[in-house]
Amino acid sequence: MQISCEETGGTMVARVCEDRVDAAVAIHFKERMREIFQKPSERIVLDMSRVDFLDSSGLGAVVAVMKLAGPERRLELAALTPTVEKVFRLTRMDQVFTIHAEVPQAGGDDGR
Repeated sequence: MQISCEETGGTMVARVCEDRVDAAVAIHFKERMREIFQKPSERIVLDMSRVDFLDSSGLGAVVAVMKLAGPERRLELAALTPTVEKVFRLTRMDQVFTIHAEVPQAGGDDGR
């Protein structure tokens, strides 16, 4: 599971470099995010612009990562593709996560 990271102004942007987050990669996704959380950052934005498919295991992994972040960090999502956005909307997880249309600029807040 490839996830690239870039830190700008106290915001860690973790870019998922896979087209699917499903049962086959959910465990690897959580492990990689756990590694990313080792770096101090109050705000983590998960860029999902390359993810075209997210199943229930993938959704569960994203929720698990949010819980892993704990109350001291914010995990936000950005640049969801239409099919992934639909999964979040249908499961009402769009009410749980802050979701940005695009990856926010450092320190910016364009949540929907």
